Amino acid sequence: MQKPNCIMLIDDDDSDTFYHKIIIEEMNVTNCLLVAENGCEALRLLKEPDCIQPELIFLDLNMPKMNGWEFLDEYKNLNIPGKKSMIYILTTSMNPDDKERALQRAEVAGFFIKPLTKEILESIINNVPQ
Repeated sequence: MQKPNCIMLIDDDDSDTFYHKIIIEEMNVTNCLLVAENGCEALRLLKEPDCIQPELIFLDLNMPKMNGWEFLDEYKNLNIPGKKSMIYILTTSMNPDDKERALQRAEVAGFFIKPLTKEILESIINNVPQ
């Protein structure tokens, strides 16, 4: 398993973010962990010239200011050098329409119900193209 240099969490729920950070840090699967509370904040971070571009993004769908769907629309139009991140939806939504809609998006690599587990994270890390 080669760890990605950077992972980004985009989620407005502080307790979920806290838990997911613990999982990622305990597994020591990245050198850099970026956290944003919503899509607007994530885009602002990603547009900063010195921002380490994440290989993986874990994206919640239901957030204030800019939800996950809106983030995906804006992200695909970002002019970021190099390859784009692999985006995994990580949500509490068990709506099958959300899953189908997400997996129809070219920029979405997978869809998972919260919380992020060590097993899910390991499976994703093992499938990240090197």
